[in-house]
Amino acid sequence: MPAPEPDDLRALGEKLDKARGITPKGDGGSSPGALGIAFRFATEFGAALFVGAGLGWLLDHWLHTAPIFIVVMFILGAAAGIRNVMRAAAELNAEAAKYPAPSVKDDDEE
Repeated sequence: MPAPEPDDLRALGEKLDKARGITPKGDGGSSPGALGIAFRFATEFGAALFVGAGLGWLLDHWLHTAPIFIVVMFILGAAAGIRNVMRAAAELNAEAAKYPAPSVKDDDEE
């Protein structure tokens, strides 16, 4: 008996998914969990704060000024971090909206 071709197996898998009512995701991966989302948000925010404060320190060091640039750039970094987190949240929400959750019957609905 000859071995099945990869295209035949892929077609069989698609037929099985269709029969089961499973919608395949675009990249084949699963959606990120809560820990992954929290880590992404923390990384986005922390990186912006770190870059803002670092640039402020460099400017203060270079210009021999009081820590005014650290404060200003830290605030700008915080604003940029908040903006990045909001953008990432909107991206995750848009991705989740593509695949609505199936409705579940309550016990009282019968």
